[in-house]
Amino acid sequence: MHARLFLVGLAAALTACSSLYYSAWEKLGYEKRDLLKSAVKKARGEQKEAGEQFQDALTQLKKLTNYNGGNLESAYNRFKGEYEDCESQADQVRRQIREVDTVAHDLFREWEGEIRQYQNASLAADSRRKLAETRSRFEPLSRSLHAAEATMDPVLRQFHDQVLYLKHNLNAAAIGSLRGTADNIQSDIQRLLEQMNRSIAEADRFIQTL
Repeated sequence: MHARLFLVGLAAALTACSSLYYSAWEKLGYEKRDLLKSAVKKARGEQKEAGEQFQDALTQLKKLTNYNGGNLESAYNRFKGEYEDCESQADQVRRQIREVDTVAHDLFREWEGEIRQYQNASLAADSRRKLAETRSRFEPLSRSLHAAEATMDPVLRQFHDQVLYLKHNLNAAAIGSLRGTADNIQSDIQRLLEQMNRSIAEADRFIQTL
């Protein structure tokens, strides 16, 4: 019983916070449609940055696995740093996708509520049609964003494995045994970049029609 009351209270609090958030933006002249466009643009930008960051990490891994003398620990630390930046950027991508989903959901819910307020049946029908069209354009964007998000995890897991393994096996023999790994990761990164490019293209199309 207490748990249910807590969840109900939490939901109400979150709704209130959301309402205050949108109300503050509306006072500045920004409606949910504007906020959705902004969120999609940010998601597009975060994906571009993520793609570049994953490529940078791969470059450092290749340098490390092609080690032929020099400071091995410094090379490892550079790769580890790039991996950690990948994790951070991936979190940014995930957060931004959640924001896109949330604002879109709230926009569509508000739109549905406003349609019920119409007295003019013709205007209501036209608004309902436009809502359906906007939803149909958003759905492929949402699928593409989540598909791009999913491609990050396999690469991050592989990077993490390399960091853990080399942490306790930082020697030339261990480095040599991982040389084929970079090629496998490169294939995954190529898939990641291709999916992100598709997602970015979907974002461009959606922004132009919103």
